[in-house]
Amino acid sequence: MAEKIEKYKINEFLDKLTVKEYKFAMRKIPAILKISTNTFHNYRHIKLKEKQDIPYEKVKKMEIIFSTKVGGLENRKISGKSLSDMIKELK
Repeated sequence: MAEKIEKYKINEFLDKLTVKEYKFAMRKIPAILKISTNTFHNYRHIKLKEKQDIPYEKVKKMEIIFSTKVGGLENRKISGKSLSDMIKELK
């Protein structure tokens, strides 16, 4: 089931718009991101398990566009150890 889940919540945000707002967004967002409409459609359908990803700058701009918090566009959380924790483990 996880392979059907999108990596980003772009469609979730777009689904909350009215038809008029959606049409506006589909024209405006690619222009703001300086990408083609086709690339934006591809971004919307990246699956969780795919290696394909959206450049960081584009994700940050979309978080601003959709008025969401940092990381609010992600459908999964990325975790790991900080450098200081890894250094402490060496000691």
